[in-house]
Amino acid sequence: MAKNERFEMVYSQGALTATQIWVDKETGVNYLYHKEGYSGGLTPLLDREGKPVISAVFNGGSGIG
Repeated sequence: MAKNERFEMVYSQGALTATQIWVDKETGVNYLYHKEGYSGGLTPLLDREGKPVISAVFNGGSGIG
């Protein structure tokens, strides 16, 4: 993987039917990705109040805390 990639997968479950959580290393926003067969979908991961889940970002987007 190139060290300048913007997104990092932080969670993965399943194989043919997969659920993953990806984090934007610049903004810290978490995204839920789900795929099954030939289809898939991506959406921001939301908390109970409907706000996006945001992870801590350190050094101007160079990693996840």
